[in-house]
Amino acid sequence: MVVLQLRFLLVPFLTSVMGAAQYMMQDAALMNYIDRRFLSLERLEKCNQDILDYVEEFRDFSKMVLSRLAGLNNYKAEVKSEVENLLTRIERAQRDIDYFGSVTDSNTCIEVHEDLVKQQLFEEAEEKKKLKLMLNASCDHMLAGIKSLKIVKKTGDKHGSWMKDPGKKHTKIYLLNGSVNNVILEFANIMTFMESNHTLKARRVTLPFPWEGTGHIIYQGFLFYHRYGSLNEIIKFNIQKRNTADQMLLPGAGRIPAYQLSPSTKIDLAIDEQGLWAIHAEPETGGNIVITKINHITMAVEHTWDTSCNSKDAEAAFMACNTLYVVYNFPSGGTSRIQCVYDVLDAVNTYEIPVLHFPKRQGSHSTIHYNPKEKQLFAWGDGSQIIYKLHTKQKV
Repeated sequence: MVVLQLRFLLVPFLTSVMGAAQYMMQDAALMNYIDRRFLSLERLEKCNQDILDYVEEFRDFSKMVLSRLAGLNNYKAEVKSEVENLLTRIERAQRDIDYFGSVTDSNTCIEVHEDLVKQQLFEEAEEKKKLKLMLNASCDHMLAGIKSLKIVKKTGDKHGSWMKDPGKKHTKIYLLNGSVNNVILEFANIMTFMESNHTLKARRVTLPFPWEGTGHIIYQGFLFYHRYGSLNEIIKFNIQKRNTADQMLLPGAGRIPAYQLSPSTKIDLAIDEQGLWAIHAEPETGGNIVITKINHITMAVEHTWDTSCNSKDAEAAFMACNTLYVVYNFPSGGTSRIQCVYDVLDAVNTYEIPVLHFPKRQGSHSTIHYNPKEKQLFAWGDGSQIIYKLHTKQKV
């Protein structure tokens, strides 16, 4: 009987002991599971951090690659410019060699074959034909005088530039103040520009790079300008889209001012009936002015001429109908005058052209641009925006 009672007492006790042991085993398994999950989370956190570090390193690498690619593009443009410059120099050297080779000493008797003379004359005639075709020789007028001036407004710094776009039908006015700046002011028309609060009504266009000097020009919706800080880089900027459309390096330019009296302008860009030109001076020419015809679409050099016009005491110049007109003045300011003319097609006898004086005004000009659409000069003189009306005649 006692044994039976003990059995009844032991059974519940053993049952409770086994249950407790089972719960302890479950708790241990749960703790083990939780530990494993924590370890997994730690590994995931480390993996995420590694991924973030990798992404950051890849971004830095991408930036480095892009900067190096940009540098390579600049090097490519520089190499291209140097090659073009070298080819230009070789061409000029070849012309000089041909010239010196053709000069004979008066005491030396040299027989020149008649066929060679004919060949040389033929090649020179063919070269002139090509230039006439390229420049559209139907442009046959030349400057005979400056009839009158109109001071439209006086605003801005001593140096600057203002103009219309002769390649567009609209009447917008563009103001580029200062010799170093990166903001263009665009006005709907000349009446808006002349208002007293004109800057409030202007559309401001910010350039990606500032300009240098005052020799910029606007043509067919693009601003062409010398980039500040560069030796001879010309930027082609789309005014409507506000982006850089193209760029080029002008061989030989940028080392000395184009005009002695306008030292901030190393490259002066101009527009006439034939399109885009660049005017600059070179040390190798003794400071004489060099003019270059540029294709405004491809930004490629088409032809270069060494002129007989010197940059000493020059303050500005402009192109009109294939002809360069250089404006001179006194260092202290005075009456501006045109006293050197160079026609690239030799259609003008420059020795018969009288000195042309600008009327009614004492001072100086920082820029003078010819507008082939209106046949007028847009000038900036001592902070004044001026229009000069011209008198022209037929080339002889």
